[in-house]
Amino acid sequence: MPQVLVAGKVHPGALEILRDTPGMVVEYTEEESTESLMPGLGQADALLIRTQRLPAEYIDRSPNLKLVSRHGVGCDNIAIDALVRRGIPLAIVGDVNSRTVAEHAMTLMLAAAKRLIRYHKASLGPDWNYRNSLQAEELEGKNLLIIGLGRIGRQLAKMAMVFGMRVTAFDPFISTAAIDDDSVALVDDLDDALAAADFVSLHVPKTEKLLIGLRQFRCMKRTAIIINTARGGVIDEAALAEALVSGEIAAAGIDVFEEEPPKKEHPLSRLDQVILTPHSASLTRECAKRMAVASAQNVVDFFQGKLDASLVVNAEAIGYFAE
Repeated sequence: MPQVLVAGKVHPGALEILRDTPGMVVEYTEEESTESLMPGLGQADALLIRTQRLPAEYIDRSPNLKLVSRHGVGCDNIAIDALVRRGIPLAIVGDVNSRTVAEHAMTLMLAAAKRLIRYHKASLGPDWNYRNSLQAEELEGKNLLIIGLGRIGRQLAKMAMVFGMRVTAFDPFISTAAIDDDSVALVDDLDDALAAADFVSLHVPKTEKLLIGLRQFRCMKRTAIIINTARGGVIDEAALAEALVSGEIAAAGIDVFEEEPPKKEHPLSRLDQVILTPHSASLTRECAKRMAVASAQNVVDFFQGKLDASLVVNAEAIGYFAE
């Protein structure tokens, strides 16, 4: 009978699905750390994992492991190469969080545009007349550049248009023909697009190379606002802080960090033109349940021989579902 290790706090609906499956044994730990994995991983046939790292040495020391099911869609926390060497599929949850994350990006955009932290402080302190600084701005008529036009980026584009924004997108992996909304203009030069943008929102996976650093900030308008709900490490955080302090850009909304949780002395923590949230873009009550249920169902489907091939990140690399 398969043993499943659920690592990290999940919605009870996920545990119900697993425990209600005949013959399945479930071990559950709410602790979300890499170190907490090892006691149960040595016996586990499947791992349902949240955001903690799963390094290659942990995979290599898990003799029974047959499946990793990710509670989400990002997988930069997992040593995929080690899974490929073992022929172990990595499953993700599919499109259960795109609208939720897009809503969060839109929230950060509005909060940064309205300078909510500064105005909150002004309303409680002696500087009531700070409101006359007129730093808050409107979204209508502004240019939004979406970097990464996947499911989340497309949801955000629809929301932004409701506010009367003009939307462009930079995504070298899609063609104009693949865009289902001709009101989104696809651009092919990132520097030019950054220079024209009033708002920039990132929706890309993490790669080894930084996407936005000091040179890119220097391309942008001094009034520009940048939003990151994608992955930490996509933006050079020290360069972002420098650009904000020097006035090279105006404000930012950041949900993800290179190191999570960030240290108390993180340079962005001291800036009141920045809205920070704790990697929570997808963590609404509704979306948390969808992610948990979907990740648990992937485990059940795998052992019943009916896991959806489109949800397996490394399917081609390990020959999974090959005829």
